[in-house]
Amino acid sequence: MRSLYAPVFFFGFIGGAVVLVSAGLPGWLPVLLLAAIALSQASEVLLPYRPAWNHGQGDGLRDTAHALINETLNVLSVAAIPLVATWLPSAHLWPGDWPLGLQLLLAIIFADVGITLVHYASHRWPLLWRLHAVHHSVKRMYGFNGLMKHPLHQLLEALGGTLPLLLCGLPQEVAVLLAFSIAIQLLLQHSNVDMRIGPLRHVFAWAPLHRLHHLKYGTTGDVNFALFFSGWDRLLGTALHLPHYPLADDDLGIGDRPDYPVAYLQQLAEPFRNEPNVHPAAPLPLVLRLALVEQT
Repeated sequence: MRSLYAPVFFFGFIGGAVVLVSAGLPGWLPVLLLAAIALSQASEVLLPYRPAWNHGQGDGLRDTAHALINETLNVLSVAAIPLVATWLPSAHLWPGDWPLGLQLLLAIIFADVGITLVHYASHRWPLLWRLHAVHHSVKRMYGFNGLMKHPLHQLLEALGGTLPLLLCGLPQEVAVLLAFSIAIQLLLQHSNVDMRIGPLRHVFAWAPLHRLHHLKYGTTGDVNFALFFSGWDRLLGTALHLPHYPLADDDLGIGDRPDYPVAYLQQLAEPFRNEPNVHPAAPLPLVLRLALVEQT
């Protein structure tokens, strides 16, 4: 179960989405996404990576608000594609005669490059980090909070990932599948399931890699930026795998912002505060320091 969970979840739900859209039934995709969220939550109860992460920290309603708002914005963005296409110049390069599954794969690859680069820049540029910090404020990881982002940062990632595709003439049905696939991947990246991905870590940026990106110890978490494919991090020189370091219950968050706001509206406003309260950086635990030395 631990070895099969990630590939079955990923290919099962995305494959199911392709079948639905191919059959002219895109209206069933929200139902399929709800099923994915339910399976993710049930699996976290049955096979937890950290049992303590299954217990809420006053973040349940907040994460639900983030997910509802952000997914609604995704739906509206996809629905607006025909309108955008009327004034956006298109090179008409999109291979619309390919099978739908191959078109989706192509869209995922190109979107992954743009989203990964925006993500990377968000850890380098202070203004972008202020927006992205909302996502990093989580102190536990479970699938549903993969959908927790500041709407403005989500917009920037969406532009980075999809604008080149739209300029190439991305069809609306492929855009729908791309948005669905990103939601599925976020559920897997932030999952609290004790999944074992083995050699697949060289291909897919699933939870065992992405958890390290949420470490709260200064720049230690400036690794594993990729959304879908971990190969981009090897090209960026930011890949990290610590097979012998099990994360502790309190390893996550923003080390110098332990008091980061928890409520939804406060999180929306936090990036625009003039003087955030910065605390001393969280000290790197000895066990983690030794694991990092061993890896290098």
